[in-house]
Amino acid sequence: MPTSRVITWEVSGSKGIETAWAELGDGTLRGRGRAVGTVPEPYWISYELDTADAFVTRRLSVALESAGGVRSLDLRHDGAGRWTANGVRLPDADGALDCDLGLCPLTNTMPVLRHGLHRTAGEREFLMAWVSVPELTVVASRQTYTHLGPGRVRFVSGDFRRDIEFDDDGFVVDYPDLATRIAP
Repeated sequence: MPTSRVITWEVSGSKGIETAWAELGDGTLRGRGRAVGTVPEPYWISYELDTADAFVTRRLSVALESAGGVRSLDLRHDGAGRWTANGVRLPDADGALDCDLGLCPLTNTMPVLRHGLHRTAGEREFLMAWVSVPELTVVASRQTYTHLGPGRVRFVSGDFRRDIEFDDDGFVVDYPDLATRIAP
């Protein structure tokens, strides 16, 4: 039986706030969210995330509005390791299983749950289809997640490194310098 959650974060990385409505099933995650940010420019964003078995991203749909106009992204994974963004192939992201929406703590959940890294020892390197916000450009990003202890996972991408706190369900509680969950 799927578990539904509503989670709100103060997003210090954008000087804003995000709320996600997440439905966690047996190896699947469906989510939709809304965020308002003021850095690097005022914007609002809405997104929908759908994963297949083992929390592998199937689709991320994003709409963003800022002073620069309205942008949208339809990011799709074909289940065989290939990605498209608005119908255009992204060969650099071939082999990635996950998307990572910039400034969005919900998208850190999939790799952590797939490998139980918030509960059990291990270190995994991933290739991600990373989406910049507010530009909505997609680039391949190598990321490493390392279990540090119950509910604690180190995230490393290039020179960027943070120790993230997750709850028992695998959702971010505290991501230093990016987002902190606001109590309901």
